[in-house]
Amino acid sequence: MSMIRVRQLEKRFGATHVLKGIDFEVAAGEVLVVIGPSGSGKSTMLRCLNFIEEYDSGEVWIDGTPLGYRKDGNGVPKRQNEREIARMRTRVGMVFQSFNLFPHRTVLQNLMMAPLHVKGEPKDEVRARSLELLDKVGLGAFAGSYPSRLSGGQQQRVAIARALAMRPQVMLFDEVTSALDPELVGEVLGTMKQLAEAGMTMIIVTHEMAFAREVGDRIMFMDAGRIVEHGRPEELFDHPRTERLSQFLLRSRR
Repeated sequence: MSMIRVRQLEKRFGATHVLKGIDFEVAAGEVLVVIGPSGSGKSTMLRCLNFIEEYDSGEVWIDGTPLGYRKDGNGVPKRQNEREIARMRTRVGMVFQSFNLFPHRTVLQNLMMAPLHVKGEPKDEVRARSLELLDKVGLGAFAGSYPSRLSGGQQQRVAIARALAMRPQVMLFDEVTSALDPELVGEVLGTMKQLAEAGMTMIIVTHEMAFAREVGDRIMFMDAGRIVEHGRPEELFDHPRTERLSQFLLRSRR
């Protein structure tokens, strides 16, 4: 069974048709990297996968359980209640371009808040797990620091650790290095590579083509709200089948 299954996903913002029949699956432990030009629907698709953005039609399944809507006895989609949606969201971690850390909380407190207040887990257990995660991302020494004392790359690694503190089944990354100075990009990509090697199921939206080739089990190229090509990294990067992907890769190298 696929960890993530998406069927005929559609999304509009007014007259703008952003997602047009998106279909794909991601197996447990697989890393899917999504590339494409700005405005192609990549970020909107990610936000639909944890229902931050409500999609108009289609289906999203996480580990065999629908997210967002559930069909009734007549096959008509009905929106899930807020408690059910919130429970499903805990299974899907997401890291954004901006760090979104609470500035008045220490690094450790940022990690502990959601497991304590959303999942109601024991404080000692949450603290121990949070400290372990900070060690894994190389920031154990900063547990008592406030976000303002950290570099952009360090703050983004804290954001990744915070998402992992909820023990998600799936991790979504939306251009997490785009707001960073070039010299800080490598440390964040290194953390994501470690997650991939550890077997975390991930969907990564990125413009870092070398990283996509190295880490992705599969690459998905989107343009104008559709999936244009998908396949193994060596297939898409070395032998693109469409002129649109060829143009995109050529411009990405400049």
